[in-house]
Amino acid sequence: MTPAFLLQTLASLVAIFLLVALAAWARIARPAPALDADTARALIAEEFPDHALGPVWVAGDGAAAIARSQDEALIVYRAGDGYVARSLPWSKLADGRASGGAVALKLGDVTAPRIRFSLAEGGAWPPPMGEAGR
Repeated sequence: MTPAFLLQTLASLVAIFLLVALAAWARIARPAPALDADTARALIAEEFPDHALGPVWVAGDGAAAIARSQDEALIVYRAGDGYVARSLPWSKLADGRASGGAVALKLGDVTAPRIRFSLAEGGAWPPPMGEAGR
């Protein structure tokens, strides 16, 4: 190894360290606001414009919501500093089991393998879609 190679490697490592430090310092995440029924409906309508939306169920902590569109569950949930939308067959919601006031639902999607829904006290799963809201 020549001194020039070592110097170039050291300079590259310092540059990488500085870039990582800058990225860590500059990443100031803004918290995503909690969902309410109207906000959730607007997000779902924007993500799924061709679906007729039924009632909207909002999780107890406002971090997720589900709308029914015929036999499909349209889901938005908090991820990072924003919200992500997914759809599932409505029958798949029954696969989630409530424990400790929350339900974990496996999506089978590499980018979003699991969603956690917080239930309001005494909340039922799957969400009752006879009436909207929490």
